[in-house]
Amino acid sequence: MRVATWNVNGLRAAIRKGIDSWLEEIKPDVLLLQETRCLPAQLPESWQLPAHWHVAWNPAQRKGYAGTAVFSRCPINVLHTGIDGEDDPEGRVLRVEVDGVELVSVYLPSGSSSEDAQQRKEAWMIQFGQWMSTLKRRRRPVIVGGDLNIARDERDIFHWRSNQQTSGFLPHERDWINTLVDSGWRDLLREHAGDVEGPYTWWSQRGQARALDRGWRIDFLLANAAAARAARDPWVHREAGLACSDHAPVIVDLD
Repeated sequence: MRVATWNVNGLRAAIRKGIDSWLEEIKPDVLLLQETRCLPAQLPESWQLPAHWHVAWNPAQRKGYAGTAVFSRCPINVLHTGIDGEDDPEGRVLRVEVDGVELVSVYLPSGSSSEDAQQRKEAWMIQFGQWMSTLKRRRRPVIVGGDLNIARDERDIFHWRSNQQTSGFLPHERDWINTLVDSGWRDLLREHAGDVEGPYTWWSQRGQARALDRGWRIDFLLANAAAARAARDPWVHREAGLACSDHAPVIVDLD
């Protein structure tokens, strides 16, 4: 089973930019989407999912904002939306089961716009972290994929020295995500890439960040012990990200 997670920065825009051709190249069996920014009824009438694919949606109540979805070649059993089934008006969590694997598409809030936004992000982090502590103990494979809006350490952000007081790289945010990993969640991409800078998954539109690959790694595939044993060769498809979004898809194969 090939699993990909991708913040598409607006599914309608990604469709216009040719996401279909990139999906044909990546060939995911399950695609975890974030920031879909639309209701299913708002998708172009001329666009259809590939034949025989299944889809589950968790759109935000506010149009043009946030939202998650899961596309799959196999039937999808929706377990719940929201953190442990709680109210989720922004469509940030979608938990499903596909062919014996539990998958969570998650879009953690950004705190970059204001102090209030940062406070909402941190409240969300506390609740999500508590839920993750119970989810990791599942005996079946569990993959949590998505945009967590936090870089773990200096390897995960090109300009780390100048961003230590920036939302997404604040010391307590890094402590939070590293606590998740230290508690048993496996950061599949970092384990595979090793002690290197990047690979980055998001790039600012400013300057030459995209062309020079001066980005952040804020999109993750986190696996519990059962899923980590089955995971093989995670990677980032930078070209697809540059073509369709400001984020690149992160992909892993599960035996």
